[in-house]
Amino acid sequence: MIIAGNDEAKRSKIWRVVTLVSSALIILIAVYLLTRMFTTNPVVGNWESEDATIALKIEKNDTIQVDITDIAENTDAAVEMNYSVDMKSKIITITKDEEQIDKAVEKADGAYTKEDLENVLDDLDSSFSYSIDGNQMTLTEREYGEQFTFIRK
Repeated sequence: MIIAGNDEAKRSKIWRVVTLVSSALIILIAVYLLTRMFTTNPVVGNWESEDATIALKIEKNDTIQVDITDIAENTDAAVEMNYSVDMKSKIITITKDEEQIDKAVEKADGAYTKEDLENVLDDLDSSFSYSIDGNQMTLTEREYGEQFTFIRK
């Protein structure tokens, strides 16, 4: 044999080291995958509504970038909102940020009003039960049961 010649003791020692290292590596990978699976926020990412009128960019720092297409005649809007997630109960609470709404309206230069923007954002300003199935996220409004479906981009 190439490894350790014909010395059975050396081969045995090499085999034990290889087995120990590979076992430790498997355990480390398993621990990493389990912690990643159960501690990461599942809603983080880019989501687009089924009708492609609303796109959500949910970030780790508890903010959501909401992009709304055709809020007014051929005008899009982008507003930052805040959120919190309870992963045990699978609840996401999204709240409006008035400062961000005012900034978006100011940036629009009269293309749409604050009321136009708030009418669209009022649907998202609530608590939702979330369900993620593959690349699809369903938000179910907790009080009235209204549902929004988003596809991961």
